[in-house]
Amino acid sequence: MNTIFTLIIAALAVLAIVDLIVGVSNDAVNFLNSAIGSKAISFKKILIIASFGIFIGAVFSSGMMEVARKGIFNPGEFYFDEIMFIFLAVMIGDILLLDFFNTIGMPTSTTVSIVFNLLGAAVVMSLIKIGMDDSQGLGDIVKYINNEKAFEIISGILLSVVIAFTIGALIQWISRLVFTFQYEKKIKSFGFIFAALCLTSIGYFIFYKGLKGTPFYNDISEILNNNGRLVIGAMFLFWALLSWFVDRVLKKNILVVVIGFGTFGLALAFSGNDLVNFIGVPMAAYHSFEAWSASGVPASEFSMGVLSKKVPAEPILLLLAGGIMVATLWLSQKAKTVTETEINLSRQAEGSERFEPNFLSKLIVKGGTTISSAIGYVLPQSAKNKIESSFKVPILDISSDKAKELPAFDLIRASINLTVSGILISIATSMSLPLSTTYVTFMVAMGTSLADKAWGRESGVYRVAGVINVIGGWFFTAFIAFVFAGILTYLIYLGKAVSITVLLMLTLALLIRNYVNHKKKQADKLNPKVLRKSKSKTVQGIIHESSENVADVISRTNKINHNVIDGMTKYKIDKLKKAKKQISKLEAEIEDLRNHLFYFIKNLDEKSVNGSNFYMIVLACLTDIAQSLDYIARKSFKHIENQHKSLTYNQSKELNEIQEALNTLLTNIEKKFLEKNFKGLSEEISKKNEINALITAKIDSQIARTRSSNETSPKNTTLFFNILLESKDLLNSIIRVSEEYSRSSK
Repeated sequence: MNTIFTLIIAALAVLAIVDLIVGVSNDAVNFLNSAIGSKAISFKKILIIASFGIFIGAVFSSGMMEVARKGIFNPGEFYFDEIMFIFLAVMIGDILLLDFFNTIGMPTSTTVSIVFNLLGAAVVMSLIKIGMDDSQGLGDIVKYINNEKAFEIISGILLSVVIAFTIGALIQWISRLVFTFQYEKKIKSFGFIFAALCLTSIGYFIFYKGLKGTPFYNDISEILNNNGRLVIGAMFLFWALLSWFVDRVLKKNILVVVIGFGTFGLALAFSGNDLVNFIGVPMAAYHSFEAWSASGVPASEFSMGVLSKKVPAEPILLLLAGGIMVATLWLSQKAKTVTETEINLSRQAEGSERFEPNFLSKLIVKGGTTISSAIGYVLPQSAKNKIESSFKVPILDISSDKAKELPAFDLIRASINLTVSGILISIATSMSLPLSTTYVTFMVAMGTSLADKAWGRESGVYRVAGVINVIGGWFFTAFIAFVFAGILTYLIYLGKAVSITVLLMLTLALLIRNYVNHKKKQADKLNPKVLRKSKSKTVQGIIHESSENVADVISRTNKINHNVIDGMTKYKIDKLKKAKKQISKLEAEIEDLRNHLFYFIKNLDEKSVNGSNFYMIVLACLTDIAQSLDYIARKSFKHIENQHKSLTYNQSKELNEIQEALNTLLTNIEKKFLEKNFKGLSEEISKKNEINALITAKIDSQIARTRSSNETSPKNTTLFFNILLESKDLLNSIIRVSEEYSRSSK
């Protein structure tokens, strides 16, 4: 039996390293986004600053892993073997959950994840113990579980969302009203005062939150608590003088210092306080193993009351943990993916949106618009003019590609993000309010985005939908962590060594699969095989550039149509699923081209404005092609998914004949576009009537079969007619775009 616990300790040591990696990959979003989004500092320098913060916070962390040892459950009510099963289940559940969120690029709370994993595992183990003891009932679970902690975390979610969002929006609105979007002149006048306020707030945050729990914090805590106003006043004076020197003497932008110092402060607090979420459980397991090994008592009889005592820090382990966290920050691609989510939701400029609007986001935006209109109606015109001038964003006449290279938001907003986050976390800590670092930093960023009108009429429903999805993910984290850890605990209790071995192998397999899939997605981003936006300013340039897109669409249309017809005639739903995915990707790329139309038109020179009409017709044709493919694929998929009868032999044969004719036509048209032989398209255009006649003949044949007694399936008949009629529309759209290019060559 001793062997199994040695195995668990070894597994937990490895899982601790993995948990550090997946945890940092997700929480990096908290302290990197403001610096990355504002582009105030180079990415390399941001990582250097954050690395110092992480390493210092980790090394000086107290190592008092209270949450893991006794924060969620009462350890004295469990035996050693039960505790070890709980700890192993918690680590497996935590790693897989965080890695899942990292893979899809969604920020979540490592605190909520570990707490509810512990809660779920402890509840299930408690139920097992209650079930084996006839003298206990379900109500006795309260002596095993610390119910207050779970309620504290849930209330923390709600408090974080409301308070951080509201305060962030209010402070940003006031700051923007003062500085406007053209803040350079005002920053030169009294920017050092603004910077001093920000730096003092961040410094207060570092002293009262970032260093709390470190070994030497007790030495200075009395001074900080008894002389709070004096400490704050001294800090403000120091930062005001330093800011004035940097601004007036060195002629440097003081807001860059604010952003750098704020990033360091958040990284320090994250590492010093959230380290428990990654290595707290393995360290508690290690101390449990030490105590049990020295006792000589059987594992099933050794009470874990020892965990109620304080355990000294492990300097070597903390040093190692800090090194792993820093290495992860530099090397993790998933950290960059998670970071992209918040930056995209908070960016000032328009662009392609990741999230689709939902009913709730539409309702919120509609309500917000109504309230805004009502307030505007009450305000005097002079006040409205002042507000409008302060929030007027300078219009930049640049291409969409250059627009993407601009910062997501300016230095004012980045400074407010860091300052308000620091203040709220500090206040919550001093008042013992259960606010989450993750939730505060994210919701402050969302609040400042709203105040800056980054969520305008063009993007509001998409951004709000994104925030709703992220918040929903936080509750999802709690629920899934609770359920998943509970299931894992039960499986480990039943199967012991066998279950442990299988679960560890499964965990490894899932981590590898997620890594490979994420790496593949990143490779696709770096080398995207997508339709390219036209950059030319002349009509002939537009024709030649867009012809490559048309050739690509024609090629993909040919393949997709083949998959759909083949899947339908052979009753293979997997081919139709594949075709639907290909169509969705194609539609998204065409929609992206349509969204680029604004920048395309602005980029044209005066002599080539007529080229915009040509380009819009081409986009309309490509849209029609994608819609026809989508209609055929959806109807075919629904037919098979609902287990309707397969097509008859004659129907399948006729569809294949049409598909072969279209295949020949599309192959030739694609070749002409690739060769830029637009004059040669007239030969292919002339085949339109021939193929249309073929489709019409097949329609007539089906009508004849339907009127006779040979056809008995209404569903088949409807599907067959739908495919044939939509194939005509598909053909017409392909010919129409070909005609446009044929005319352009004359």
